[in-house]
Amino acid sequence: MSKQRYTITAALPYTNGPVHIGHLAGVYIPADIFTRYQKAKGNDAVYICGSDEHGVPITIRAKKEGVTPQQVVDKYHAVIKKSFADFGIAFDNYSRTSLPLHHETAAGFFKKLYDEGKFVEQTSKQLYDEQEKQFLADRFVTGTCPKCGYEHAYGDQCEKCGTSLSPMELINPVSTISGNKPVVKETKHWYLPLDQYQDWLKDWILEGHKHDWKPNVLGQVKSWLDDGLRPRAVTRDLDWGVPVPVEGAEGKVLYVWFDAPIGYISSTKEWAEKNEKDWQAYWQDKDTKLIHFIGKDNIVFHTIIFPAMLKAHGDYILPENVPANEFLNLEGDKISTSRNWAVWLHEYLEEFPGKQDVLRYVLTANAPETKDNDFTWKDFQTRNNSELVGNLGNFINRVLVLTHKYYDGVVPHPGELTAVDKDVLSQLKTYPDKIGKLIERYRFREALAEYMNLARLGNKYLADEEPWKLIKTNPERVKTIMYVALQIATALAVLGEVFLPFSAQKLKEMLQLTQKYNWDEVAQKDTLLPAGHQIGKAQLLFEKIDDETVEKQVQKLLATKKQNEADNRPVEPQKDEIEFDDFMKMDIRTATILEAEKMPKAKKLLVLKVDTGLDQRTIVSGIAEHFKPEDIVGKKVLVLVNLKPRKLRGVESQGMILMTENAEGKLVFVNPDEATPNGMPIS
Repeated sequence: MSKQRYTITAALPYTNGPVHIGHLAGVYIPADIFTRYQKAKGNDAVYICGSDEHGVPITIRAKKEGVTPQQVVDKYHAVIKKSFADFGIAFDNYSRTSLPLHHETAAGFFKKLYDEGKFVEQTSKQLYDEQEKQFLADRFVTGTCPKCGYEHAYGDQCEKCGTSLSPMELINPVSTISGNKPVVKETKHWYLPLDQYQDWLKDWILEGHKHDWKPNVLGQVKSWLDDGLRPRAVTRDLDWGVPVPVEGAEGKVLYVWFDAPIGYISSTKEWAEKNEKDWQAYWQDKDTKLIHFIGKDNIVFHTIIFPAMLKAHGDYILPENVPANEFLNLEGDKISTSRNWAVWLHEYLEEFPGKQDVLRYVLTANAPETKDNDFTWKDFQTRNNSELVGNLGNFINRVLVLTHKYYDGVVPHPGELTAVDKDVLSQLKTYPDKIGKLIERYRFREALAEYMNLARLGNKYLADEEPWKLIKTNPERVKTIMYVALQIATALAVLGEVFLPFSAQKLKEMLQLTQKYNWDEVAQKDTLLPAGHQIGKAQLLFEKIDDETVEKQVQKLLATKKQNEADNRPVEPQKDEIEFDDFMKMDIRTATILEAEKMPKAKKLLVLKVDTGLDQRTIVSGIAEHFKPEDIVGKKVLVLVNLKPRKLRGVESQGMILMTENAEGKLVFVNPDEATPNGMPIS
């Protein structure tokens, strides 16, 4: 039987920040499982990805940080690539779109369509910065939102009211590069006429794939097609990206949406060159199956726009499937890079060394395959402790420990198999097919659940047969029980490689399994671990995660949440104007707190004795919930000394301590320099 060839792609991560768990659950873990499975089946599968390194956000970050765009992408490409490698995402090639090979591939793709008249040219008006001598992309323009009047709206969206905008719609637009008011200038661009592919796309997707593509994907495609497709610009005025390879296109680059998916092709070329393969077989042979793994925000690009590009080119195969996932939330809130509301992969790897498979397991078991799902640290802990430790780890530990205890780690020779033994071994042989069919239908959560059911089968078998009791009365029977249990353990090692590669490798080493079984052999062979085989010492496959470890992560998120709330807290509006003479009436002096005690029966009040330089006086201050009396004695403060005295709870207060709030909403003193003598006026 000939091998099936697969080209498997995962969405190119954008290099303006690191990878988080939403990316992993939505794209990279599902694609990794699918690829590992196809390779375990003996199929010819190549897993392709790379960094998406062009676009306006890169140039904005570069200007903000005072570095070049190349330095920005170099930094994040290195972080992302290392994180993926350390996490065990087994790309066959992880490339980047700033490479000359990609520029050559993308430019060649554009040039073929250009030469064949597949684009339409359009001249449009665009904002232009005369000082910087460049057209302004949407994020390089700010101005007043025409919908809500917000004065700091971007050229593509108002972040206050959420309205999608174009730079030309902004009132009083300003260039974010120079700060100057831009002028309107005409510019020419090339457009892909998607409307010409509308009928073909409808037949190809809604008719040809209505039974095998996921409902969430088909739903989004139908929505776009029902709305009617329109020409989409494939070039833009920018100095960072793939230069448009035609005359009259100076200062223009390929739009990142056009350039990025071609990165799959250039990455495959790079892999093929390194491995002496024919890249065209993976992109231009009709017998190859092309699978795009993406998140739901990329559905349109991979189901409508990129296929239209491939169709227009004419030399490439079209995707067999685009199994997009929904979004993963974090502790009930949407993951947000800008708000730092995320679990970052590189930080997880540092804080949970050796626990890559725990996160892989939790994100697969809770994957947002049909709807948005939520990641919580409590669920992370529970799944690790109850399922990985309590089920899979418990079974493996019992089998290996008992084999060493009874037989010095040598697989025993079985006696005659009972009906129970035969039934268990028969059930074992069904798991490769059950798990495999679910993976082939992109139902990874269910596939993982079936894998864990195999461990449950082993635990139930041991619990029912009780070899630790029979060893005294029927030691020959125990040999058969342990032999059967070791076959299950071996199957878990082989099948587990697609879900939990680090743990599966550790288990293979404990079993000293040198035989390389493919997926189907688990079902075909009667013996996976032969009698007389020496296994290694038992080690814990997984360890429990304690409450303290989880609480630390929860508190880390709470701190982020508080900071976000503080950053987004609206500034109080300016009070009514006063005359200069009104201000001069206030007498603010430096002072020192000499004594402090709580006001009896008052939750918020402290009674302070303060040296103002003029005198020593009593001031009652509502700061008891923020400060302990003993902590503020000796504190240098500012006091409004000519405030009219008033009685509070029977104590006359002769002034006011000046305070403000910090980013977390806590009161803090407005402190003068410690060396300033008491009584100095503030003016």
